[in-house]
Amino acid sequence: MDLADPQSLGFDPERLACLDRYIAEKYLQPGLLPHAQLLVARDGIPVHFSTQGTARAGSEAPLREDAIFRIASMTKPVTSVAFMMLMEEGKVALDTPVADVIPELAEIGVYESGGGDSPFRTKPPERPMLMLDLLRHTSGLTYDFQRRTPVDAAYRAQKLDLLRPSFTLDQLAQSLGKLPLEFSPGEAWNYSVSTDMIGLAVERVSGMPFASFLESRIFAPLGMADTGFHVPPEKRDRFTDAWVLDPKKGRLLYDAAEDSLWGKPPVLAGGGGGLASTTADYHRFCRMLLSGGTLDGTRLLGRKTLDLMTRNHLPGGADLQTLSRSLFSEAIYAGQGFGLGFAVNLDPAKSMVPGSAGEFYWGGIFSTYFFIDPVERVSMIFMTQLMPSSSYPIRRQLKTMVYAALA
Repeated sequence: MDLADPQSLGFDPERLACLDRYIAEKYLQPGLLPHAQLLVARDGIPVHFSTQGTARAGSEAPLREDAIFRIASMTKPVTSVAFMMLMEEGKVALDTPVADVIPELAEIGVYESGGGDSPFRTKPPERPMLMLDLLRHTSGLTYDFQRRTPVDAAYRAQKLDLLRPSFTLDQLAQSLGKLPLEFSPGEAWNYSVSTDMIGLAVERVSGMPFASFLESRIFAPLGMADTGFHVPPEKRDRFTDAWVLDPKKGRLLYDAAEDSLWGKPPVLAGGGGGLASTTADYHRFCRMLLSGGTLDGTRLLGRKTLDLMTRNHLPGGADLQTLSRSLFSEAIYAGQGFGLGFAVNLDPAKSMVPGSAGEFYWGGIFSTYFFIDPVERVSMIFMTQLMPSSSYPIRRQLKTMVYAALA
């Protein structure tokens, strides 16, 4: 990757070099992470790019610069952009009732009691679920891995695991329509399958399979040639293994690249996760976002639409610390709001990490992460493959060091 002189774009080169040493000494040499790839850019121009570690278990072959990673929930911002493109075309709106597009959710009730061996008792929601609720995770839906309520236990009982499911988007909607919401839409925030339902909405509103919409309307126009829901055989040599951290046994192989679950098109191409991509490809997506919806003469979104997406949309202007009921998400909570597909930094002082008000970001469960700071015009992408992303505080550590390198 071609890099600009860091000093010409306001960075201290020695401090940027500290990032690689820190990753190596803190995470790679002790075996906490298998590998790491890091890209730092300003005004969309890369000033730092590093690739360290090995790509596969039992091999000394180094991680390639064009390695392909499972980006998991970094799919969510892509899905949100797809929805907003349709909104710009007048085909759907933020206040469109979800049931107008996904009638399977029309009769869904709010949890009152029951669960396990007892039938659920529900009450009607205080208002209909809107597309806005799906985009900002205030729908009342949840994830099977939250392990907090009888509702997420019911998701597990129904085997609604979305890492690589054996059911379709339509079948997911049918299953969700038979289970309660954790709360009435707009009442709280909970990280959930909401963005998968946005993917289904994109599919139904556009009349195209969701994966085809992303390919033809986003990936091809942006030149994201290595991004998709599966890794074809001719690219398999660039694909990485993925690991999971077991509290008792340490780092274990979760998904081997050679016979990966990502080796064939999935049954469910979900808006909430499932994409594989490269750092270079996702950098093109980030450049489009930083540039107000356009890249190299191709416009995906209007500037004001993107401005709307990166505002805090939580009810009452609250932050996640106030409204979140999640045990797990890809965001810190204090001083953070949530927009239409991204967490949004409202108050860096409350987050206790350097940053700017208006910075937006998200990550994936395999510890991938990106942030975009439209004030400083800085972006960062971090790629590795260890689940869960809450294993280590490396995201905030790297973010702190990137800001520390600004001259």
